Amino acid sequence: MIEGPAVIELEQAFASIWAGLGPAVPTGDLALESSAIPPAGNVALRVVPALPWKAGLYRIDLLIAAMARRSIWLTDAYFLGTPGYVEALSEAAQDGVDVRLLLPKTSDVPVVSSLSRMGYRALLEAGVRIFEWKGSMLHAKTAVADGRWARVGSTNLNVASWIGNCELDVIVEDETFAHQMEETYLEDLHNSTEIVLGGKHKIHPTERRNRKSRKKGEARGSAGRAATGILALGSTVGAAFTSQQMLGTAEIPPLTVAALILLAFAGIAAYWPHAISVTASILCTWMALTLLLRVLRLWWSHRRIRDE
Repeated sequence: MIEGPAVIELEQAFASIWAGLGPAVPTGDLALESSAIPPAGNVALRVVPALPWKAGLYRIDLLIAAMARRSIWLTDAYFLGTPGYVEALSEAAQDGVDVRLLLPKTSDVPVVSSLSRMGYRALLEAGVRIFEWKGSMLHAKTAVADGRWARVGSTNLNVASWIGNCELDVIVEDETFAHQMEETYLEDLHNSTEIVLGGKHKIHPTERRNRKSRKKGEARGSAGRAATGILALGSTVGAAFTSQQMLGTAEIPPLTVAALILLAFAGIAAYWPHAISVTASILCTWMALTLLLRVLRLWWSHRRIRDE
């Protein structure tokens, strides 16, 4: 629960998104001054609203990954980190930071879980510890770093949330709150399975209660979501061509699918070139009309607000 002047920041974030979708919230319905709400408690926090293409929280997540010195414990429901973010977590783990990821074992979007697991090996080899929640559903998006910084909100660690969605998160800089977050995190790990590297670098689950704890940094061991999956597949295929990322057995399925798709397109282009050109033309037309419709809706919305 959030109380005090920070509620105004939540209200302003809501009003901003509401105005982008239709008539603005009447000014009289908003508490415009922070003095309108008296202080409540002594916890320092900041509301971070995210609008499409701003990537504000993405930059914050990268900064925390670079600045953490003791620990970074993350919980996420649809983890598909960008190459840059995965590299930031890997470098932190290699520097001795205790980096942990708590992710769902089962998901309402199975393809996202499959794509997420494709990136496990690189993280595990860098020393990042990965746990899968054994409950029926995990939808939390939290982070706690160095026992003093915490984030709770709606943003997932993937491109769709960082760049494509309207999201809302709260950043708290308070050691007491961060300690509570850490305690909750450790409790969640008791209902989780740790994923480790076994013989010949195969990935397999190991029950946490049967596994000795290892030192920090030890290196053993909707349409938006669909777009994120496509980006992840593109990253894997790109790595296969450029050799800039270590690939393993987990990447065999997506690479096989990509190869078959490319062969299919090559065969169609050779025997029915018009089919490829017609398909490309329809796709470009659809994208252009979608963008134009979006522009018209925004123009009409702003004009109506201005007239009022």
